[in-house]
Amino acid sequence: MYPFTYHKPDSLAAAAGLAAKAENAKLLAGGMTLLPTMKQRLASPDDLIDLGQLADLRGISVAGDHVTIGAMTRHYDVANSKDVQKAIPALAELAGMIGDPAVRNRGTIGGSLANNDPAADYPAAALALGATIITNKREISADDYFTGLFETALEEGEIVTKVRFPIPAKAAYEKFRNPASRYAIVGVFVASTKSGVRLAVTGAGSDGVFRVPAMEAALKADFSAKALESLTVSSEGLNSDIHADAEYRAHLIKVMARRAVAKAH
Repeated sequence: MYPFTYHKPDSLAAAAGLAAKAENAKLLAGGMTLLPTMKQRLASPDDLIDLGQLADLRGISVAGDHVTIGAMTRHYDVANSKDVQKAIPALAELAGMIGDPAVRNRGTIGGSLANNDPAADYPAAALALGATIITNKREISADDYFTGLFETALEEGEIVTKVRFPIPAKAAYEKFRNPASRYAIVGVFVASTKSGVRLAVTGAGSDGVFRVPAMEAALKADFSAKALESLTVSSEGLNSDIHADAEYRAHLIKVMARRAVAKAH
């Protein structure tokens, strides 16, 4: 690690103030990505702003037809929340699939969404459910939030404070996971919502999480795994790496999508 100044603010306002003043600062949530990259000297912030003391950024609430989760809520807490299990069981199941127990007990939903790893699970849920990412400055729809590989609509110094998920009529998540890291080689989250059917894919896109309009249209007409049988998924724009090439990922998208739809029933 390179030298840095460690800050432990006791309020969101203090954290935002530090982030606004510092020229090369990083916000620390769970640290599941940031700390390893700092140890490998791939990241070298001058200031590290730890959000761990901000209790008002933690917690889960259900009101009306929405579930709201604080940004500093751990994956473990989402997975084991009775409220989430009842309102959006697919979201609770997804949280329980993330990493291993150590990761689930340290990693946070806000940190995951702010990092926007192309193989992370939460971006698929946020996009498929039509979530709203709430920051200390504004509200951003999931459709506008994810802008590219490790890129989001967050501005410099902007802090994710909570995420609001509409409660769907049906939803499910299926993931073909890397056996070592548990990251998604391909993950598909499908949701039948008031605004229609939404389907998001993580792990496959060379530009990060994305929706599949052709599948959404087919499922809108017939929400069944059979409705996807005749569809083909192009490998263009998909990721190829040591774990799977683009053609295999294209195949997996269809397989995981059909499994997710079947599970949603």
